[in-house]
Amino acid sequence: MTPSARISAAIELIDRILMGELADRALAGWGRKNRYAGSKDRAAIADLVYDVLRRKRSLSALGGGDNGRALLLGYVRDAGQDPDAVFGAGTYAPVELTDAERSNGRSPDPDSGESADFPEWLWPDIRTALGQDAQDIAEQMRKRAPVHLRVNLAKLSRPSAIELLSSQGIVVRPHALSPSAVEVIEGARKIKNAQAYLEGQVELQDASSQAVADMVPLEAGERFLDFCAGGGGKILAVAGRVEGKYFAHDVDQNRMKDLPARAARGGVSVSLLSLPEVKQKAPFDTLLIDAPCSGSGSWRRDPQGKWLLTREKLERTLDIQREILDQSAMFVRPQGHLVYATCSLLNSENGRQVDEFLARQSEYSLMVQKRFTPLDGGDGFYCAVLRRN
Repeated sequence: MTPSARISAAIELIDRILMGELADRALAGWGRKNRYAGSKDRAAIADLVYDVLRRKRSLSALGGGDNGRALLLGYVRDAGQDPDAVFGAGTYAPVELTDAERSNGRSPDPDSGESADFPEWLWPDIRTALGQDAQDIAEQMRKRAPVHLRVNLAKLSRPSAIELLSSQGIVVRPHALSPSAVEVIEGARKIKNAQAYLEGQVELQDASSQAVADMVPLEAGERFLDFCAGGGGKILAVAGRVEGKYFAHDVDQNRMKDLPARAARGGVSVSLLSLPEVKQKAPFDTLLIDAPCSGSGSWRRDPQGKWLLTREKLERTLDIQREILDQSAMFVRPQGHLVYATCSLLNSENGRQVDEFLARQSEYSLMVQKRFTPLDGGDGFYCAVLRRN
C-alpha cells in the first residue's frame, strides 16, 4: 500500500472508532476484510490510528474538524508534509482537498489542554496533580510508549536475559526503574514467538509496573494476596524475586483465565480464590490492591480511553476504589501490609484516596508512597505501602 492509501484506511478506521467502536476491534475487523494488506501495512495503519488517537485534540485544531478526514489532515500537517501530496494523490488516496479544507485549521491552544492532548475538563486536574512537570509529561504522553520486558529473576539474571534475547533477534538494554526491567530497542514484534518469552524467562511488563511490584514488602515464605489480580502481571513480578505463598482474586474471575498458564510458564504456583475463599484464608501477610482506575498513566497504550473517560465515570471509579480499600483492610494480619497501586496520574485516585482511607481506618499507617510518570521512562503509576498497626 502507498502512504496515501494507508492514510485513507486510517480515515475510515478513525471514523468507525469515533462512532464508538473499540480501536482494537476496528483494526482487527479491517484486517479481516482487507486481506490484501500485508503485515507491514496493517502494522503501519495501526500505528497511524493510535498516533491520531493520542493527539486527537491538537490534530483536530490543525485539521479544522473532528472527523477522520480532518484528523488525518491535521496529522499530515503536523508531520510537515504537503497535504496535496497525500489527498488526491493516486487511486487509493483520500479524495482531493476542498478549498474550505485548505483554509481550515489553526494552532492548538495550550491553555485549554488542546496542545497537551488531554480532555478539556480533565486538564486542570492533571495540572494540579503534576505541577510544573505537567506540560513535559503531557508531551511524553503524546508519543508511543516504549516496550519493556520483565526478566524472570527466578530463572536467570538480567545480563543473561539480555544476551539470550539478543541471540533471538531482540535487542534490549537495562532500565533504571527496576532490577528486572529491560527496554526493547529492536525486534519488539518478535517477542511473543521468542523462546525466552514462551519459556517464561521474560514477560511483557511496563518498567513502572515492575517498580511498583518491587515496592511490595514480602519476606520468604509469607502469604501474599493480589486482590485485583487481572492478568496477574504484578503477582508474577513479586513471585519472581521472593519465594512465598501466592493467592489471586478478582471480582471478574474471567480476567484471571490466563493467569494459571502464565504462572506455570514462569515456574510459579498461584492459587485463584473466590471472595468466600479469600475470607476463609485471611489474614494475609501482604495484600496488593492494583485498583481499577482511570488508566490515565497508561493512555499512551490505550489512547482511546482518554476520550472515553467522563467526570461521571471517574466519580464511579473513585467510589469503587474506596469500597475495595475498606473491604480488603480486614484481610491483612496485624503488622501486615496493604499495598495500594493505580496506573493513574490523578491526585483524586492516588494520594487523596489514601489520605481518606487512613482517616477512616485508624489502625493503618503510611510507610511510603511514590509516583512514577513517563518522565521516569515508563507509564504513570502510583504506589502506597500501608501497615496495619
